[in-house]
Amino acid sequence: MSHEKVETNIGLMIVLITLVILVGGLIEIVPLFFMKQTNEPVSGLEPYTSIQLAGRDVYVSNGCYGCHSQMIRPFRAETERYGHYSLAGEFIYDRPFQWGSKRTGPDLHRVGGRYSDDWHRLHLTNPRLVVPESNMPGYPWFNDTPVDGELVANKMRALRLLNTPYTDDDIKNAPSSLEGVTEMDALIAYLQVLGTHVSTRR
Repeated sequence: MSHEKVETNIGLMIVLITLVILVGGLIEIVPLFFMKQTNEPVSGLEPYTSIQLAGRDVYVSNGCYGCHSQMIRPFRAETERYGHYSLAGEFIYDRPFQWGSKRTGPDLHRVGGRYSDDWHRLHLTNPRLVVPESNMPGYPWFNDTPVDGELVANKMRALRLLNTPYTDDDIKNAPSSLEGVTEMDALIAYLQVLGTHVSTRR
C-alpha cells in the first residue's frame, strides 16, 4: 500500500491511525496488569484511615495537586532531594492518584514524618512563619472547619466497591472517630503518612 493512497484517503488514514494507537496501547498497558510490582501493594501498605482519607479529600478539594506533585522520578537529582523514587505499589489505594508534574512547591510524596504536626499546622496557617520565601497561600480556616464523618464513611463504602479492603467496622466507626476533628487535623494526618511505607534511608 503506497503512502500516496493512505494520505489521500482520509477514511483509510483514520482507520490505520486508530489501529496503530490501539495496538501500541495494548502493548504498553496490558503487560502492567500481569506485573506484581504494579498491581500489589508494597509491604505494610494499608488503606487510609478515616482521618487520613478525610485529609486526602481536603488536599484534593483545595487543589494542592496544582502546585505539588507526589511522584519522585528515578533520577539522582530527585532521589537525593526527596528520597527513594516512587513505586507503583505505593499507590494501590489512591483513587485518583496524585502524581502530578507541576512543582511550584516541592514534591510531597516523602513528606511523611519529615516535619512535626506543629510545623505543618504553622505552615498551613501561614507558610511564611516557617518558610519565609514561600509563595503558598495560608489556609487558616482549616483550623475551624469540622470534618464530615458521615461523608467519609460513604466514601469508604464507595472505595470498598473498588477493592479497597475497608471492613464493616472501619466504615461504622468512621463518624465517631472523626468527632471534633478539623480539616487541619485531617490534612496533617494525611501528609504524615505520605511515602512512609518505603525506607528513604541510604
